[in-house]
Amino acid sequence: MSRRFAWANLPDEELLQLRLQDLHVTVEGTWVERCVMKLYDELEERGVKVRPHVWISDEWFSPDNTPGIAVPFYLLHPRLMRLERKMMGEAEGGSETECMRILRHEAGHVVQHAYKLQRRRRWQKFFGRSSQRYPNYYRPNPSSKNYVQHLRLWYAQSHPDEDFAETFAVWLKPRSDWRKRYAEWPALKKLEYVDELMGEIAAEKPFLTRRSMVDPLNQLRRTLDEHYSRKQAHYGVDSPTIYDRDLRRIFSDDPKHRNAPAASTFLRLNRGRIRRMVSKWTGEYQQALDRVLDEMIARCRELKLRAVGNERQLAMNFTVLLTANTVHSLHSPSRREWYAL
Repeated sequence: MSRRFAWANLPDEELLQLRLQDLHVTVEGTWVERCVMKLYDELEERGVKVRPHVWISDEWFSPDNTPGIAVPFYLLHPRLMRLERKMMGEAEGGSETECMRILRHEAGHVVQHAYKLQRRRRWQKFFGRSSQRYPNYYRPNPSSKNYVQHLRLWYAQSHPDEDFAETFAVWLKPRSDWRKRYAEWPALKKLEYVDELMGEIAAEKPFLTRRSMVDPLNQLRRTLDEHYSRKQAHYGVDSPTIYDRDLRRIFSDDPKHRNAPAASTFLRLNRGRIRRMVSKWTGEYQQALDRVLDEMIARCRELKLRAVGNERQLAMNFTVLLTANTVHSLHSPSRREWYAL
């Protein structure tokens, strides 16, 4: 990144005192701009005429009053990305693959609002009523084949608007081979409808054309510290000490086992296998499990826990613990709102 920012070398404590509007980051010239250009190419290839305008805000969202997408500020500089990961455990959209996945989803919202697709009876037949109230939280059915699987947490199941945006994103993605991927799934009928619908609106003029920005970064006066305090409270970010009791059940802090391998070392050596298994059982992305794994490994080190006993059984017990924590997180009210894109 060519542009230099004086705050980039500040320690966290000082950086957190900056106001969001004083960051002065831009999309131009960054990897995010390349992702946006790629999105435009994909839309053009599919015959979709709407080109969402993009601005910077404090989170991902697409309002219903303008055909655009807000991207979170932390994506625009590596220093801000590191802070986001430290404060929230992950930086949502922080890789090109994940950023494109979210942009396609948000583009689905843009197309829906631009053409007021939710007013069409066939749209309602396939997706339901857009006016349906968003639930405080939802319990997804991981085995359901009525919905596509695009964003994590089976997000299409949360609301009709999200169902459409997810279906649109799968339809839009190049080489997704959705006809084969969703063959024998009821969700295939939704994809076929989107394919038909996009052909219908190709010659239509969108209702929504006025470009505006909602909550742009240069108007957000709160500090980064205030921003993260709100975000942590809203999303229920927990203290790593909540794992202590369960970790002590699996590993030992008895001084007589001080010569046994450290539990933190044991977990680092086995994290790949554990992570793959938990991801398979829960549907959570492997990268998203890294935050909890890092916290648990750090607590094992701080508590001076030792890996005593059969290694295979220890690994299985820990895998069950991580799975239980992940499932609890998936079903908590805070997680539904965490991914309310």
